[in-house]
Amino acid sequence: MNFTGKYQLQSQENFEPFMKAIGLPDELIQKGKDIKGVTEIVQNGKQFKLTITTGSKVINNQFTLGEECELETMTGEKVKAVVQLEGGNKLVTTFKNIKSVTELNGDIITSTLTLGDIVFKRISKRI
Repeated sequence: MNFTGKYQLQSQENFEPFMKAIGLPDELIQKGKDIKGVTEIVQNGKQFKLTITTGSKVINNQFTLGEECELETMTGEKVKAVVQLEGGNKLVTTFKNIKSVTELNGDIITSTLTLGDIVFKRISKRI
């Protein structure tokens, strides 16, 4: 399955509790909670390039499946991680006690970030 495309946020659950838990300041949480961010994914075999645009903030991440890489988090921190492909349609990684699962079903991408008992879920649609 090819992840390439642009996806716009449609809905999200537990944004504020998750952002507080990772240490994002309240001012940025309030600014970001209603923004319908866009994620652009370019997949070339096992190589991925992600551009995540939320208002004026842009995060660029590149990785190759199964290889250690450096990813920028929502707080701007750089972390080392290994992204794996599971079941042909899920990108899975763990960093800083956060498990990230990005699942593609047709034109819908569901991103789930789990930290302890907080599950932050984002649903985006291909545009």
